[in-house]
Amino acid sequence: MFEGFVEERRAGAGAMLRLRRGGEGPPLLLLHGNPQTHAMWHLVAPELAKRFTVVCPDLRGYGFSDKPSPSADHAAYAKRAMAADMLALMQGLGHQQFQVVAHDRGARVAHRLALDAPQAVQRLALLDIVPTLHHFETANMDFAMGYHHWFFLAQPHPKPERMILRDVEDWFTGHTTRGPQGDVFAPQARADYVAALHQPGTVMAICEDYRAATSIDLEHDRASRAAGQKVGCPLLALWGAKGKIGVWYEPLAVWREYAKGPVSGHSVNSGHYLAEEAPGEVLAALEGFLER
Repeated sequence: MFEGFVEERRAGAGAMLRLRRGGEGPPLLLLHGNPQTHAMWHLVAPELAKRFTVVCPDLRGYGFSDKPSPSADHAAYAKRAMAADMLALMQGLGHQQFQVVAHDRGARVAHRLALDAPQAVQRLALLDIVPTLHHFETANMDFAMGYHHWFFLAQPHPKPERMILRDVEDWFTGHTTRGPQGDVFAPQARADYVAALHQPGTVMAICEDYRAATSIDLEHDRASRAAGQKVGCPLLALWGAKGKIGVWYEPLAVWREYAKGPVSGHSVNSGHYLAEEAPGEVLAALEGFLER
């Protein structure tokens, strides 16, 4: 995977991050979701690297990046802290401005990055999410049943960690095959995800990420809304036609409430894991959106 890419570790804003980077052209940051690593981009990144300088990190806490200790306020796993890592990483590579493509939890980091560093994010593509604040403020039984892991993982430390660590690979399989798509991961990618889960602190970090989403992230999101902050750059929203986002929400209408720039997008013939289930459709959408 990632032929022609360099694998290395670089500093974020308080965490050392594993990443791969390759290609030439305008800088492009790719952010992964849970419970994955940057390996989720293995079918997309090499094609993008033909036209862009592609940077694919593991988020703090995930993969083989640093895993800060848990805290009562979950601040180390706030999307603001994760976004600060990404800004520091890209600036350290000499990229003051860049475009972002992000999936799942990484898309929530990217949303916060676009709010906190609007001068840096030129274009924003978000895969299979609506804003965290919208999820919680409109939550109903369908959401609670469909995304029950949000509430399980957010339980106090270390209860969910203990349950998951009894058989982490069984948890991973159950967590990632809940939809009709079943197991969609390439063997090498799956091996990277599972190896990361066996690293000390990864499961804790995943739970802290979700605890932050129910607490400090909502504080930041409500403060941004009260201040009138919205995504200012062009925003592309993609979602899986076989998943839940398009069933529960009107994604473009929701994103237009959180953005003052142009919003476009459509569904993709996939479940939740768009970049691995339908890489061709994702690349086609990005081709018409990203600037070279």
